Amino acid sequence: MPDTPQPTGLNLQGVRTRNLNAREIVSALSEAMPTIADMWLRLNAALADTPALTSEIKRLAIELARARRGHANLVAAARATLNAHQDGEPDPLYYLSDELRAQGQLPPDTWGRP
Repeated sequence: MPDTPQPTGLNLQGVRTRNLNAREIVSALSEAMPTIADMWLRLNAALADTPALTSEIKRLAIELARARRGHANLVAAARATLNAHQDGEPDPLYYLSDELRAQGQLPPDTWGRP
């Protein structure tokens, strides 16, 4: 089963725009209805969390894409290793060790491929 990313359908720019619109509405209503200023402040504080949350979602999406790419590269290296072994190559583990080195999981190879 391939590890295919599923689109979330979440438009972060749209979320930011709607948040800004909501904060502008709260600001206008707080001026028109100052008697409930405490409620407007709490609502505005809740809306103030959205930019940080959208930034965190974007950061996590980038991190997830990086992890998926690393996983795909390891799977490709494992398949290449198995094929190399089947073909009788002298160093079939080269493909896997090369990818592990590329991902920083093994120390650098100072001798190169034999």
